[in-house]
Amino acid sequence: MPEPTKKEENEVLAPAPAPPPEEPNKEKEAGTAPAKEPNKEKEAGPAPAKEPSKEKEAGPAPAKEPSKEKEAGPAPAKEPNKEKEAGTSPGKDEEDASPPGALPPEWSIGEPPAGEEQDKQNANSQLSTLFVEKPQGGAVKVGENITFIAKVKAEDLLRKPTVKWFKGKWMDLASKAGKHLQLKETFERHSRVYTFEMQIIKAKENYAGNYRCEVTYKDKFDSCSFDLEVHESTGTTPNIDIRSAFKRSGEGQDDAGELDFSGLLKRREVKPQEEQPEVDVWELLKNAKPSEYEKIAFQYGITDLRGMLRRLKRMRRVEKKSAAFARILDPAYQVDKGGRVRFVVELADPKLEVKWYKNGQEIRPSTKYIFEHKGCERIMFINNCVLTDDSEYYVTAGDEKCSTELFVREPPVMVTKQLEDTKAYCGERVELECEVSEDDANVKWFKNGEEIVPGPKSRYHIRVEGKKHILVIDGATKADTAEYSVMTTGGQSSAKLSVDLKPLKILTPLTDQTVNLGKEICLKCEVSENITGKWTKNGLPVQETDHLKIVHKGRIHKLVIANALVEDEGDYVFTPDAYSVTLPAKVHVIDPPKINLDGLGADNTVTVIAGNKLRLEIPISGEPPPKAIWSRADKAIMEGSGRIRAENYPDSTTLVIDIAEKDDSGVYHINLKNEAGEAHASINIKVVDIPDPPVAPNVTDVGDDWCIMTWEPPLYDGGSPILGYFIERKKKQSSRWMRLNFDLCKETTFEPKKMIEGVAYEVRIFAVNAVGISKPSMPSKPFVPLAVTSPPTLLTVDSVTDTTVTMKWRPPDQIGAAGLDGYVLEYCFEGTDDWIVANTELIEKTKFTITGLPTDSRIFVRVKAVNAAGASEPKYYSQPILVKEIIEPPKIRIPRHLKQTYIRRVGEAINLVIPFQGKPRPELIWTKDGAPIDKNQINIRNSETDTIIFIRKAERSHSGKYDLQVKVEKFVETASIDIRVIDRPGPPQLVKIDDVWGENVALSWTPPRDNGNTAITGYTIQKADKKSMEWFTVIEHYHRTNATITELVIGNEYYFRVFAENMCGLSEDATMTKESAVIAKDGKIYKNPVYEDFDFSEAPMFTQPLVNTYAVAGYNATLNCSVRGNPKPKITWMKNKVAIIDDPRYRMFSNQGVCTLEIRKPSPYDGGTYCCKAVNDLGTVEIECKLEVKGGLSFCRLLLQGVPPNIIDSYLRDLHSSSPEEY
Repeated sequence: MPEPTKKEENEVLAPAPAPPPEEPNKEKEAGTAPAKEPNKEKEAGPAPAKEPSKEKEAGPAPAKEPSKEKEAGPAPAKEPNKEKEAGTSPGKDEEDASPPGALPPEWSIGEPPAGEEQDKQNANSQLSTLFVEKPQGGAVKVGENITFIAKVKAEDLLRKPTVKWFKGKWMDLASKAGKHLQLKETFERHSRVYTFEMQIIKAKENYAGNYRCEVTYKDKFDSCSFDLEVHESTGTTPNIDIRSAFKRSGEGQDDAGELDFSGLLKRREVKPQEEQPEVDVWELLKNAKPSEYEKIAFQYGITDLRGMLRRLKRMRRVEKKSAAFARILDPAYQVDKGGRVRFVVELADPKLEVKWYKNGQEIRPSTKYIFEHKGCERIMFINNCVLTDDSEYYVTAGDEKCSTELFVREPPVMVTKQLEDTKAYCGERVELECEVSEDDANVKWFKNGEEIVPGPKSRYHIRVEGKKHILVIDGATKADTAEYSVMTTGGQSSAKLSVDLKPLKILTPLTDQTVNLGKEICLKCEVSENITGKWTKNGLPVQETDHLKIVHKGRIHKLVIANALVEDEGDYVFTPDAYSVTLPAKVHVIDPPKINLDGLGADNTVTVIAGNKLRLEIPISGEPPPKAIWSRADKAIMEGSGRIRAENYPDSTTLVIDIAEKDDSGVYHINLKNEAGEAHASINIKVVDIPDPPVAPNVTDVGDDWCIMTWEPPLYDGGSPILGYFIERKKKQSSRWMRLNFDLCKETTFEPKKMIEGVAYEVRIFAVNAVGISKPSMPSKPFVPLAVTSPPTLLTVDSVTDTTVTMKWRPPDQIGAAGLDGYVLEYCFEGTDDWIVANTELIEKTKFTITGLPTDSRIFVRVKAVNAAGASEPKYYSQPILVKEIIEPPKIRIPRHLKQTYIRRVGEAINLVIPFQGKPRPELIWTKDGAPIDKNQINIRNSETDTIIFIRKAERSHSGKYDLQVKVEKFVETASIDIRVIDRPGPPQLVKIDDVWGENVALSWTPPRDNGNTAITGYTIQKADKKSMEWFTVIEHYHRTNATITELVIGNEYYFRVFAENMCGLSEDATMTKESAVIAKDGKIYKNPVYEDFDFSEAPMFTQPLVNTYAVAGYNATLNCSVRGNPKPKITWMKNKVAIIDDPRYRMFSNQGVCTLEIRKPSPYDGGTYCCKAVNDLGTVEIECKLEVKGGLSFCRLLLQGVPPNIIDSYLRDLHSSSPEEY
């Protein structure tokens, strides 16, 4: 243990007041005897003493030792373990010591409490381990390199972690990166691992020490410490108190009193040591604050601060009043080595037996230990103190004891004879000698501050002759020039050694050489000494290879290159080792020029696309680099900034054409020349381009969705054969072209397809060669794909006379985009094939009369539809037509909706069309109720096929029966139509109050005189209070002529009025009661009337009739009516007097008297007269309506569906007669 003070013998440290006890430390928990604890502490003592030295080696000052111990933690961790192994524990004194909290946590002088230890373990367990590979410690020689590697897994990291490298505890190496220190980092994407490297380049002695690597990422942290050892380094002698070289050792160990100079390795300037007054460090520590401990340790060179603090802690205990001792031992004593110390206690009872102990072992009287009794005092002397006497002592009296500490100081070893500066030549033996004050003293030798460690292979040997210490250096070299120092515990000495070289003479210098490529190069020199040397080329060391040989024979040095290469040219220098003399020589290698055209092909042709930049680089060789000249047609191409220029480099020459043109094609020449010869070559450059655009294509033929186009090849193919063509088209009104072929068209004709009929198109062409695609040709003339129409349909004979035949037909089913320009009607006589055109010009109507035909002849007729694309396929009439007039009896075809009464409201228009037949043109006569029609009120218009009766604004006077008579010669056909013009009804004739009782009033009235020419459908009854005369509707759509008004307000007086209602609506006026009804107040006696049982039996009656309905083919239609009767009548639906039973096309509903017939997706066949029949025990009633289905199908579609032709013809005739304008 190092001695902190230099007090005189027997000087005692005064006890300091100890803080109150708080919590026993972990040493108490070990539960072992207190007597053995001091020895164990001493056994563990050397480990903490080494920590400060190690810190000095790494750079930090000794004062930081406690923090370093906490960081590295190897020594303190072992001390409690050893105590547990030995089964020892501090005694009662330890229990009274102050807790660790009284000192800074990094200076804890004992084991922490169990709770604190557990907290540390928990904190450590929470640290997230980030390293997957930690840096490992290593050793390196001076001047060599070493690399430390740390790897961090990045699987769970969103960004790069932060890594810092430290030396010691605080020195951040990021700011030290440079020539000797490099920090690198890499990231491997596949394994997602960050690799961090710290490389130390050309290590020096002071690089040795402890290093630390820390990695952090957000709240995660990990660190790792490692050591670096540097051997055979140089430096300067450190200036540090020799006391810091000592380490405290345990009693009786082999290394007791040994020196630890590892803390002196840091380079420091040598300063003369100044005499300082002796200071009692124990007094300083006892009176200082815990925060000042580190400062005191640094100032006074304390290395075993931890041990001193542990002892100081035991000193600070609460003194208990002792019953056995009147005065106890002092807390501590100190004495110099070889001195004498005196321990004194005073007993309260002189009869008590006293025993003395050292480290738990009883002390017996001897020449070393002398005991004296003076009254109550008991005294023990220790003579001739040695280092092993440094221990804990205690004395027992009865059941009590008191203890103390003894500290033994060793006197320092002084240097009595200093080292002397010495000079020597290389290769000589050098001895450095000094003397010290004691024989066989421990002495350390240093070279430039680095301790010299002799070894079997080392040139350094240390010889000791009593007090003499000699450092021997065998075969001195210039590297041995340095400052050497010797250090003892009480002093040091230093001297400089200078090793010089012998003078060197150059007998044969190197000479410059010029050698052809492939020849031998031999550089030779001779010096006066047989020494080694180094060859350099252009400042770089020359390494011996199979190509280059280095020969050293005695004083002759050679460099031989058997086969000279261009790379061998340069400045060669031979430098003898350890001398500043240099022997230079220049080597010049020459080679004839050569042109390498291997990459150009057999005919040396280079093809370039017009408009592109050509950069033709031709490799050349030759030494010295030849001069290249490009030329074309005996005209040199100069270097510069022109469009065509040459660029020359040592190993290549380049021809540059910025924007190649067609005229740049031709033969280009290269001429190379240097001092070794000349070379020539020719290169053919061919400029190719895209072809010219073809001329506009021609469209030769057009179909409904296709056309045929042709074109001519372009005039210029771009210097490359035409490979094919691309064709595009677009609509004339569009700007978007569409490619029609993705494979080249080899021919000059093409057929575009899938065009839209009737849309104007344009086409264009692209020519393609090996270079690319030409610009597009001009568009073709616009063309429109067209197709002829389908044949006309339904060609029939309309009329025949003795000289004419009138034909009619329907338009084609498919007309197409070209439209329809007209029709051509042709005929031919039976027995011939000569078709005669009946109309010289196209006709737009679908009816035409062929005139000038011979009577009784037979002709065939056909018709064609014509548009811009031509005539369609003809439509033939199926059989020959006899040219002879035929009388056709008249026939009137009354539309279905006119076969029942035709009802219209006043003011509406009436427009009825009645088709008829008959030939020749019949005579028509209209009458109304048997009298001729007044044409001023009713308009009649007749045609060959129908007659129209038109009334612009109907009045009730227009109601009646209209008769039509159609007469052809002696044939007559008649038909009748009933027209009813209806209006709103008049008001009821009389409304009277029949009775008033309670809150009720009974009313009755008579129907109106004018029902509006239609049945009354109901009445609307309103009431008004006499006071306000505001009318409120009480009952609507009431069918009877009497009613009872209820819920009237008692005490009010009411008037009532009634409106009549028919299909047109309510009457304009209402009939009001002449008298009022007074609702009497309470007190009036009400007599319940006597009613007879009412007979609810009633024959069926339709309250809402069926209405003639129009339906659209393919859409569901419904017929609705309402019926009442009691008992409930049975409903039967009929079509054309035939009952509808189990027909899936019909659905029948009846809900609350409303009867509904639903016809699913009706067709024209579903039209007709529908009847609803209601039957009960009291009677039967029927009501009818007509249903007409509009839409229908063409003849061909009906025929394809399997409908018989006679039914189709009848259907089409009915359809034509009902709506000829749609036909």
